[in-house]
Amino acid sequence: MRATFAIDAADGKRVQAGLYPNPVISATGDELGDRTGQGGIWTAPQVNQEIVTGRKLSLSQAVAAFEVDQATLSVLNERYAIIGSVRAVYYDTYALQRRAEILRALSKLAEQSVATGKKLVEGGNIARLDLIQLEVQLEQILADRDAVESELPATFRRLAAVVGDSTIPVSRLDGPFEARLPAYDLQRSADILKEVHPEVRFAKVGVDRAHATLRRAEVEPIPNLTLSSGYTRQNQNQSNDWMIGVSLPLPTWNRNQGNIVAARAEIAMNVAQVGRVQNELVERLATAFRLYAAASQRAERYGSSIIPRAEETFKLSTDAFRGGQFEYLRVLQAQRSLIEAKLEYNRSLGDAWKSAGEISGLLLEEAWPPKSLVK
Repeated sequence: MRATFAIDAADGKRVQAGLYPNPVISATGDELGDRTGQGGIWTAPQVNQEIVTGRKLSLSQAVAAFEVDQATLSVLNERYAIIGSVRAVYYDTYALQRRAEILRALSKLAEQSVATGKKLVEGGNIARLDLIQLEVQLEQILADRDAVESELPATFRRLAAVVGDSTIPVSRLDGPFEARLPAYDLQRSADILKEVHPEVRFAKVGVDRAHATLRRAEVEPIPNLTLSSGYTRQNQNQSNDWMIGVSLPLPTWNRNQGNIVAARAEIAMNVAQVGRVQNELVERLATAFRLYAAASQRAERYGSSIIPRAEETFKLSTDAFRGGQFEYLRVLQAQRSLIEAKLEYNRSLGDAWKSAGEISGLLLEEAWPPKSLVK
């Protein structure tokens, strides 16, 4: 809303820049109290109109029109910045929700292990020390679960605030968390970014606006004409007359030299600004892409290899213990590995989707994630 008001303000300035000066109406009395005619000489009404030369109005309006374009690009930039932020916060919140769900499931698993361990202690199959280790692990999981549960409500409120309405009720999220992640190419994304991003276009329009400002400054020394005309009553000789006049300033000392120099310098500054903005955007993209690439590769490895093996190890160790093949400590280690793998997988997916959301905002992606990536 604030950004759209900026467009209206800029457009209002554009309209104003092209408006012609208003005429000036005056009344003048001379030689009042003269012996030959105490009424003096009156010129009333006298109308003065400034005639603008050198296309100053159209050039001023052209400068203001570029400012309207920049205000529009600012709205576009703010829109996609918000979109990227919403997506990043959404998946950050979603990952926390999934962490809570994983910890709930793992707490049940750990509770079952403790219950089994108690039975084994009673039967003399394992030492009391092994049971204590199981109970410690259960308490750690429960502590993490409770901490995440208490964190979720505030995180949901943060997401609602980023969306723009903190009163939106949010209690559960859903999305393609384990679907195939978008495929981004850093070089291709950087090339797109340097051409289409609103901040780059804003800077390029700034160059055009600076050139228009220079053209406007160069025509400023061309003098405007002021035409005058009025009705004159001379009471000395009882005559009715008309007067006309033309005036213009002589550009002798002030030829707008300072503003012309400043406008030329502004062109150079805006040209440099384009490159600076492009470099900053590419740096932001590279940072997000670095996090995205690392997290997505880590998530892929955990999802395709580590977790299946951890699950298989836990199952085999549990079966082997029940068959009396080895001690329960192996089961405990396998359970801990499975817990850590699932939590790390969730964290990696959350980081990957969060970074992907930031990248999508930079690349102005409207429909996201692509339907082809959603299961």
